[in-house]
Amino acid sequence: MLLTIDVGNTQTVVGLYEHPRTHGVDAADGLVDHWRLATNAERTADELAVTFQGLLGFHEISWDDDITGIAMSSGVPRLSASLRQMTERFGFSPVVIEPGVKTGIAILYDNPKEVGADRIANAVAAYDLYGGPTIMVDFGTATTCDAVSDNAEYLGGAIAPGIEISMDALYGRAAALRQVELVEPRNVLGKSTVESIQSGAVYGFAAQVDGIVSRIEDELGESTVVATGGLADLISPFSERVQHVEPWLTLHGLRIVFEKNRP
Repeated sequence: MLLTIDVGNTQTVVGLYEHPRTHGVDAADGLVDHWRLATNAERTADELAVTFQGLLGFHEISWDDDITGIAMSSGVPRLSASLRQMTERFGFSPVVIEPGVKTGIAILYDNPKEVGADRIANAVAAYDLYGGPTIMVDFGTATTCDAVSDNAEYLGGAIAPGIEISMDALYGRAAALRQVELVEPRNVLGKSTVESIQSGAVYGFAAQVDGIVSRIEDELGESTVVATGGLADLISPFSERVQHVEPWLTLHGLRIVFEKNRP
């Protein structure tokens, strides 16, 4: 089995895949289980080992007998080092998305080293599933909209403050507003402060994505649009441009990169 780990600034997503994979129609093909953890850069390799051992224990999976490889992407350098130490402790040399790793995607960025590993993984996965041109919308700590061409080229993208960051800023700056659960509001015109905040968040972020996607298509042409990230299921139904929702897009990209670089 293949263990995939995507370390974000807010959350770390872990996927356990059957390996080798069969070519399915979505990123969940062969996904045995998945977990979403709070990212804590202070965790040591030993603490991480205990956490991962517990997760794998749900399925009575052994590091020695069942895990065949590990693929990682990370935007948190301190945690990346601890994860490397953890995997090496169990006898693995992880495949990490970083300069020098084969991805099958050409990075057409002024400085390719600046592109986040998760954005590259999304491009790899989106091209595998949909070809190109494809626009990937990732609702993470930041909301990113990236594009991959029909020639397997990562073309760049747009980065906006993420939904949770934006909401935290609203609560922090507006004394009369309080935190609310992000769910679909009953009406666009909210009848209470809670509903008004929910309306502004859900419909506002959906409209933001639609606007960015439209401008990208002005440059790129008509494209397939796929959404991923923790809040993709909430926002995407209200978007006029999102066509597919793939919660495990990044993990699928990691799986493909592992196959291209497997020992």
